[in-house]
Amino acid sequence: MRLLERGDTGEFHLTKHLPNDAIPPYAILSHTWREDEEVLFKDLADDTCCIDKSDGAELQHALNSMFRWYRNAAKCYVYLADVSTSAPDNKSSWEAAFRASKWFTRGWTLQELIAPTIIEFFSIEGQRLGDKKSLERQIHEITGIPLGALRGGILSDFSIDERMAWVKKRNTTREEDKAYSLFGIFDVHMPLLYGEGEVEAFGRLRERIDKDYHRLADLRSADPRLEKERIEEAKGGLVVNAYRRALESLNLDRWHLPENRMFWIRGGSGKGKTMLLCGIINELERAMVAGGHCHNLAYYFCQATDSRINSAIAVLRGLIYLLVHRQPRLLSRLPENIYPSDNAIAWIVLSRVFREMLEDPNLKVTYLVIDALDECITDLPKLLDLIVCTSSERVKWLVASQNRLMIERKLRFSDRLIEFGLGLETNVEQVSCDIDGYIDNKLSGLISLWELSKGEVESWHVLPIVEDVPRGLDGMYERMLTEIEQYRWDADFCRRILSVVTVTYRPLHLAEIGALSRLLEQITKSTENVRKIVAKCRSFLTVRDNRIYLVHQSAKDYLSDRASTLLFPHGVAMAHHDILDRSMKLLSDKLQYDIYGLYEPEFPIDQVRVPDPDPLTTVRYSCVYWVNHLSDSISGTNVNLDTFLQDDGAVHTFLKTKYLYWLETLSLLRAMSEGVIAVGQLKGLLTLEGHGGWVRSVAFSPDGQRLVSGSYDQTIKIWDPESGQCLQTENVDRPVYHVSFDHTGRYLITDAGRIDITIAITESVVQPGYLGKQEYGFGCDKLWVTCNGKNVLWLPPEYRPSCSAVYGRMVSIGCSSGRVLTIGFSRNV
Repeated sequence: MRLLERGDTGEFHLTKHLPNDAIPPYAILSHTWREDEEVLFKDLADDTCCIDKSDGAELQHALNSMFRWYRNAAKCYVYLADVSTSAPDNKSSWEAAFRASKWFTRGWTLQELIAPTIIEFFSIEGQRLGDKKSLERQIHEITGIPLGALRGGILSDFSIDERMAWVKKRNTTREEDKAYSLFGIFDVHMPLLYGEGEVEAFGRLRERIDKDYHRLADLRSADPRLEKERIEEAKGGLVVNAYRRALESLNLDRWHLPENRMFWIRGGSGKGKTMLLCGIINELERAMVAGGHCHNLAYYFCQATDSRINSAIAVLRGLIYLLVHRQPRLLSRLPENIYPSDNAIAWIVLSRVFREMLEDPNLKVTYLVIDALDECITDLPKLLDLIVCTSSERVKWLVASQNRLMIERKLRFSDRLIEFGLGLETNVEQVSCDIDGYIDNKLSGLISLWELSKGEVESWHVLPIVEDVPRGLDGMYERMLTEIEQYRWDADFCRRILSVVTVTYRPLHLAEIGALSRLLEQITKSTENVRKIVAKCRSFLTVRDNRIYLVHQSAKDYLSDRASTLLFPHGVAMAHHDILDRSMKLLSDKLQYDIYGLYEPEFPIDQVRVPDPDPLTTVRYSCVYWVNHLSDSISGTNVNLDTFLQDDGAVHTFLKTKYLYWLETLSLLRAMSEGVIAVGQLKGLLTLEGHGGWVRSVAFSPDGQRLVSGSYDQTIKIWDPESGQCLQTENVDRPVYHVSFDHTGRYLITDAGRIDITIAITESVVQPGYLGKQEYGFGCDKLWVTCNGKNVLWLPPEYRPSCSAVYGRMVSIGCSSGRVLTIGFSRNV
């Protein structure tokens, strides 16, 4: 007997006259729209499936894939054997039975309730009771599952504990199944180990979830969802009618067609592209819940004024983060080191991972959206190439940018089929009424901003004020800057803040900018005082969540170019120099051992609670970005490099005294990847010609009485190991990577040839590195000096060897700072 029959409309319906014994109690029937009309028959009497249990591999695959199977079903039918509609008072009687149905108490029905988009419920008589949408209030009250989850929301948006709680009041025949029934809810694939018990099963599941959670947290740099919320708030709310009309004009339905893969929205600055994309994303998210064209969605908002979100690597990290957040099973495609310190390698790793995710055979139609593509400052060509080569019938791209020739060439002349959107300039007439309404609503606020320092604005002042507003952005910014200069006491403070905001790499907290701008202590001791100064910077800046943002990329362009003489009288490099100098002082003053009072060296980072007040409030930015400012302070000149990187200079002193505290702070800030990059940058700066003097090689003389070192700085030095005094320096014409004494000790064998040395050395030849039975050396990780393989002396990071030499009980270390350290052991260990 057929369980389902197709009606005239093509829909499946539960057979009306099905005998009661034809379907086991609490059965769920599900189908897809494929040609074979696949039907799943599930017997919930013993909470098991119609799967051959003798085949363990089949059972494991089925149970791990069941959630996805239900998610992909067009419609599911639930037959409730303990709900009857035969009573005279039909509605009230079956609803009470519905609330008490055993179907809501079984473990495996949890995923069958959440996964399908459409579920229809039937009574024992085969009468339709309603569907998941019409009965959602009752289902929510019965199960406690949030409406957002029942409506198809992204499950990873709900906390781990919240999802775990959904199964607490449910029962399973096998105790392990209570945990296994959550595999689909958390999108994990794990082996089934029947017999391990409920506690162990939940332990394995929790361990796997925690591991995935931490890998996902490591991936995130800036959450695109938070950026979108920030942008919408900054824009004062979306103009719904405007973006919907624009959508109609752009005819994005063409984008959904299989043959069309890409949509490019282009237009000049201030045309509303970002607002439009926020609206498009909102529409796509609604379509995802409603089961429309879009099955997966990831987006990213570039912003040239924020270094966290203006590179191709940052874009990829954001897109991958959202894809994995929506589908945690994709975490399996992430390597352990998702963000190598070398940017070139990082791009290779991230782009490969990204391609593999998009090629996943289980991936449904995915929409990828990037706003302000032209504001991707670093590696934009690479990103454009990746966009073009990954676009397909299943992967749809929508990008927005200004009219840039490079972007146009990469996209328009690709051999891929690409659909272009019309420039927004052509849509002005269609959306002008909506925009005019928006402007009317915001006009009073604009006037208040414009007249901030001129006292109360009366109604009769509005027209002359509007007529006084300059035409064009540059004219507006110039007028605003002129107004700032008229402040008698605070103009200099405003200039300091604007200059710092213009050259820093991310939006600053009020406490951070107060410290970095060298404002008076009377101002910086209160964030509200800093806020007052920021407010006087008029239309250039805005404050949200105590962070300061430039209002638009055009504002930064103006301040960097047209206003550079006023804000940077000594050049931009000197502005970076001042921030670096202030950062070094702040870090040296603030950083200390165990600054959060955790006491335990291996304290879990996810359990760290920020103290109140936070001792790192003023130094968070400096801790991550001081090396960037060091690099930019020497752009085009080495003057500042000499100041900061000389022996016992600010950087050298900081690394000698605060290096370990800096690493600890980076860990607390979850910025270790940025710290690795910073150390790489610092190493690059130290190897600049004429600077750094990194030791490349050291060797003892045959009698152990002299030590020779070769260096990047094209010098060879001979040292007295006992006193550490340099006895002789030889200048050569190239960096020295290898140096040694000849067997007589009278000559040096180097990259620059053989050098005759003038210091008398005895000709006795002694086996280096061995004296009696005591043989000294270094562990393979260079953390310890060893004796006969035993660790005897731990080396702090600044004293670990980039090269080394050993003679008897004497150990010499060539440090990365360029110093040579000699250690003599006075007794056997």
